[in-house]
Amino acid sequence: MKTGLRFVLALLIGLFCILIGVMIGSAGISLVDVITILKVNIFGGALPERIIKNTANIIWSIRLPRVLCAFLTGAMLSVSGAVMQSVLRNPLASSYTLGVSSGASLAAAVVTLSGFALPVVPFLSLPTAGFIGGILTVCASIGLAMRFDRNMQNVTIILTGMVLGLFVNAFLTITTAFSGDHLRMLVFWQMGSFEGLKWRNCAILLPILTVGLLLLQLFTREMDLMTFGDEQALSAGVDVKRTKVVLLGISTLLTGTAISFCGIIGFVDLIVPHITRRLFGSKHRIALPMNALIGGSFMIVCDLIARTILAPRTLPIGAITAICGAPFFAWIYFRRRGGRRHD
Repeated sequence: MKTGLRFVLALLIGLFCILIGVMIGSAGISLVDVITILKVNIFGGALPERIIKNTANIIWSIRLPRVLCAFLTGAMLSVSGAVMQSVLRNPLASSYTLGVSSGASLAAAVVTLSGFALPVVPFLSLPTAGFIGGILTVCASIGLAMRFDRNMQNVTIILTGMVLGLFVNAFLTITTAFSGDHLRMLVFWQMGSFEGLKWRNCAILLPILTVGLLLLQLFTREMDLMTFGDEQALSAGVDVKRTKVVLLGISTLLTGTAISFCGIIGFVDLIVPHITRRLFGSKHRIALPMNALIGGSFMIVCDLIARTILAPRTLPIGAITAICGAPFFAWIYFRRRGGRRHD
């Protein structure tokens, strides 16, 4: 199948997942009614008599923002994971395994508990905290890796990030233990949830994802070259250190923003880049937007499972992604070890 057809198919699957995510819930709503409600809210007009106002409010004010936030979050995490795997040339690299998610979560938890808000743009407090927490974790990982290995080997960065992530998680656990009235909220938030997300959250996630993707498109050539090794990239004129810093910064911005709203969601940024490379190849000019489409669709499906499998109870989204991701992580790791042993 040609790449163009695969792109169209991925886009159609994404739209289908969005519609299914909006239709299915505690009260099932038909596709015709969903499309009618969306049409009325977007283009104006009156609702048909068969559709009551509460149903329209559920679709437009609760389900659709949640589904779109899930899609945007999955897209941001998947793109971030694809960039990190490319930069560090390791299929196990992701914002989750590098500790970025832990740093972003700790910063967001501190802001939530303290009640701190930015003076002019309070709605940007959590994304800003998530980005700062994530970037500090990355800087700390790179700084420690440089002390242990001046050549900045990718394996050293990954191992340092994983250790630092565990260290930061310990502080997050301590913070949660002393959170008092916020204990239940923080515990559930650490496992990931899209509950309660509104249109204002979509209004923050969408432009950051768009800007992030546009910036990353400027570095697709460098990423393609870096997948063959730092020496090959250097010989082609790539400033490897500067490029790594910029790409890790953009990845951290995407991850930190997503995590600050929905909590820790692991393994999406590990699974989706592998699936995308299998379907669309490793050319980043195509792979990055495809990661966004596939990652968003995957997250909607996981969220749909989380809120329907034990309805009316809602499971943490992180538990669903971990059930899918942990065996996938082990499969990649042991497959690589088996390949090396064979060689």
